[in-house]
Amino acid sequence: MVEAEHNAANEGPRILVHCDLDAFFAAVETIHHGFDPSVPLIIGSDPKQGRGRGIVSTCNYAARVFGIRSAMPVSEAWRRCPAAPFGPAMYIRGTRGLYSRASRKVMECLRERAVLFEKASIDEAYLDITETVGGDWDAALALTSHLQQQIKDRVNLTASFGIGPTRIVAKMSSEVNKPNGIFRVMPDEVESFFEGRSLRDIPGIGPKRATQLAEWGYTTADELHELGALSLSRLTGERFATWFMTVIEGESSNVVSPLRSRKSIGKEHTFERDVADHETVLKRLEELVELVMERARSLGVSGRLAEVKIRYTGFETHTSGRSITVAMDDEGVFKRLANWLFATNIRADSTVRLIGFRLGHLEIPPSRQTTLFEEE
Repeated sequence: MVEAEHNAANEGPRILVHCDLDAFFAAVETIHHGFDPSVPLIIGSDPKQGRGRGIVSTCNYAARVFGIRSAMPVSEAWRRCPAAPFGPAMYIRGTRGLYSRASRKVMECLRERAVLFEKASIDEAYLDITETVGGDWDAALALTSHLQQQIKDRVNLTASFGIGPTRIVAKMSSEVNKPNGIFRVMPDEVESFFEGRSLRDIPGIGPKRATQLAEWGYTTADELHELGALSLSRLTGERFATWFMTVIEGESSNVVSPLRSRKSIGKEHTFERDVADHETVLKRLEELVELVMERARSLGVSGRLAEVKIRYTGFETHTSGRSITVAMDDEGVFKRLANWLFATNIRADSTVRLIGFRLGHLEIPPSRQTTLFEEE
């Protein structure tokens, strides 16, 4: 009987859950230091009373009232909500160790209840609970409510959950009732879920694509879907059109894989002053490669993708990547790749604000073979 139920669950739609911890970094700091959650808390670079050159890593909900958000220049955050004696906010650098410990406890709670578990980042995860609940969508609601309470009891953090038949729908659902909410989209509700929803809200549609579609008169998912696959492919190209139609019709990826838990390893450095000497920037880039590869070896992973990020004066950012056919953890290989990417993409006579390196397409176990490049 149990085997029959298991097979039945496999044949039907998968039940996926996306868990997103609410304002995670700020919440952890608030609990650890005993901060008042009603006071705006901004975590990131030193604002230097509005002269800071870094960015906001994250902030609590009280800070978001002032329009502050992740990746905003910290100088702009200060302008909107300064710290004492000029305003009510608190600015702190953050403590990485605190976040790792809290995340580990949360992920243990989630991992216990899912046949398939995937840590997407330090504060979010995907679960496939199809077998756990026997394909019962009402039981899925009950389970996520239980997990929500368990996280609160163990770590004193709140989490929002989305339930859906695909990864994208589950992820978008977790945003609906934030903070500390649960939202479920049944398989036959997917198309109605997207009605009137902004294209910018769909993971996988970036700002550039959304702006282009808006210029053509399409701002919501249902408007674009009404075009149909053929007309849409003529407008945007077949690849995007095919992907978009599968998303709206609930046919996009429903795979939860532990191998995706760490997608990449990266390091960035923001210079105190914009740097015109490209040799200085390149030296720092090589140091970042060393740090990233050291981290990769400590985790026992190798990568196939090298990516260099250059942010110029004025926050214009350029990212370029190149891949190799076999995953490696050889520092020398990725230094040469990083050097090549920097040399072929840096603009002459430019000044650089930030340099970064990312190792992507991670694999376990590692393979240590030297190979030729492939253009990414």
